[in-house]
Amino acid sequence: MSSKFPDHFLWGGAMAANQVEGAYQTDGKGLSTSDLQPQGIFGTITPRVDGDSGIKDVAIDFYHHYPQDIALFAEMGFKCLRTSIAWTRIFPQGDEETPNEAGLAFYDRLFDEMARYGIQPLVTLSHYEMPYGLVKQYGGWGNRKTIGFFEHYARTVFERYKHKVQHWLTFNEINMSLHAPFTGVGLAQDSSKSEIYQAIHHQLVASARAVKACHEIVPGGKIGNMLLGGILYPLSCKPEDVLETQRQNRDWLFFGDVQARGGYPAYMRRYFRENGIQVEITAEDQQALRETIDFISFSYYMSGCVTTDEAQNNTARSNILNMVPNPHLASSEWGWQIDPVGLRYLLNVLYDRYQKPLFIVENGLGAKDRVEADGSINDDYRINYLNDHLVQVAEAIDDGVEVMGYTSWGPIDLVSASKAEMSKRYGFIYVDRDDAGNGSLERRRKKSFYWYRDVIQSNGNSLKNKA
Repeated sequence: MSSKFPDHFLWGGAMAANQVEGAYQTDGKGLSTSDLQPQGIFGTITPRVDGDSGIKDVAIDFYHHYPQDIALFAEMGFKCLRTSIAWTRIFPQGDEETPNEAGLAFYDRLFDEMARYGIQPLVTLSHYEMPYGLVKQYGGWGNRKTIGFFEHYARTVFERYKHKVQHWLTFNEINMSLHAPFTGVGLAQDSSKSEIYQAIHHQLVASARAVKACHEIVPGGKIGNMLLGGILYPLSCKPEDVLETQRQNRDWLFFGDVQARGGYPAYMRRYFRENGIQVEITAEDQQALRETIDFISFSYYMSGCVTTDEAQNNTARSNILNMVPNPHLASSEWGWQIDPVGLRYLLNVLYDRYQKPLFIVENGLGAKDRVEADGSINDDYRINYLNDHLVQVAEAIDDGVEVMGYTSWGPIDLVSASKAEMSKRYGFIYVDRDDAGNGSLERRRKKSFYWYRDVIQSNGNSLKNKA
């Protein structure tokens, strides 16, 4: 296909500190909420004791392997790498006045290594983790004081890296707090809706304050939000199904509405009123929220369906977001439905709604890869998945959608977020480690490594439109 991607399109990959770095107590790092979730974001919260271990404690040891890994990303031609800063490397308990210099120095080395190869960092401030000290001492995001702690952290890293990082994100998949409150806002799973939405409100205010700080501190810096793009279709054309689909899409679009439009939409005020949800929103909060993001970023893995038929809804209770399966789509090994056209649809929905540049910062296929006798990994299923999604991105660009870039999840095998597995592999680069933590950590290029290198080198010209 002839390329529809702009000349300066930011091709690359995306990952998170808690899923790749390891070194979980190295150089003064404190305990994060992720360190207490050894089975993943939906698993049991497990206090740490001396001598215990979890797979994320080492992960793929990116903390020590990053020069080798960045070189491999550069070999693929990456223009951009999305990663996150582990908040507890900078402020181990979260409430310190003075940052941990060893943590700051690590990210200096990482960003300098990326700069050697001309790879631009896209940095998430909080990616599915926060200091456990803030949960233990203050009640996490349920406490208004956490806004100030986060702003102090954000201003610290903006000042430190203002000449090294131009693109920032505030909170990863901020709408996920509705489904995994401990992961998102440091609250117990059985917290009330009022408690969860109050914590989310504090996080939205903190996000807006970080946007303001970035605009003040980082010359030419751009900062966006990050949504879990869980687009939903009505299962039928029954009007009640269509209306319920709109309502459920608004559950997550609400976060984008506040961050991109600068205030709470009327439909959310009605939802709070009709469900007895109490949220304290001060005049100062309302003023802070007016500082809006520069671009919208999001993840996209699958779509889902909505119906008002309770019998059909009961069949969907077991999957990650309680999505009703679409009878027209196939699924991955983990039951995630594969819908490339949904990405084009979502891009158009978001651009129509916000009229801001969009950045696809997660999209990929988790699968069980097999190493052949000759050492090769022939992951054609991953190539097909990514090709078909990128073809739809090109179509959205042709529709007139402004797309800044695409960072696939994750460019190298990492510990999965949902269940903390190594066997659910996403990467172009294979890492020799299994779910039990065994393996040499050797890196190996998969077939998709060379495919993605060609896509980047051709600026999308090598993609195959199978329509």
